[in-house]
Amino acid sequence: MKEKISNDIKEAMKSKDTVRLSALRMILAELVNKEKEKGIPVTEEQAVQVLQSMVRKRKDAIEQFRAAGRHDLADKETAEVAVIQSYLPEQLSEDEIRTHVRTAIAELHAHGPKDMGKVMGMLTKKLAGRVSGSVLSSIVKEELQKL
Repeated sequence: MKEKISNDIKEAMKSKDTVRLSALRMILAELVNKEKEKGIPVTEEQAVQVLQSMVRKRKDAIEQFRAAGRHDLADKETAEVAVIQSYLPEQLSEDEIRTHVRTAIAELHAHGPKDMGKVMGMLTKKLAGRVSGSVLSSIVKEELQKL
């Protein structure tokens, strides 16, 4: 992923796309920091986690900027989110998530909300990077309460 981002940085420099260039440099810096922290190269899974974290932080910042009336900064953060999300795996739709949740519930013979931990554990690994934890958690909770 780092190689692709480095190549995209060069392309953004050539096309003078300052917003994209800035976001790509931030992504690369975050990945390099993660590598330094771990002492080993970042895996694809770890890179996805870093990118998801960056998206979450920016979405929080967007809300705060809008609340403060700083729409210019909110727009900048929104553009950065779009660039970051382009490197994340395609997110699943709610219907696709529900299908996975129902399948996991059936496989684990879950009987209600007390089995949420088992279902979440299985699905978190299976759907890593393709769904946010909060969305998955709320759908699992809904489906288990129906039992």
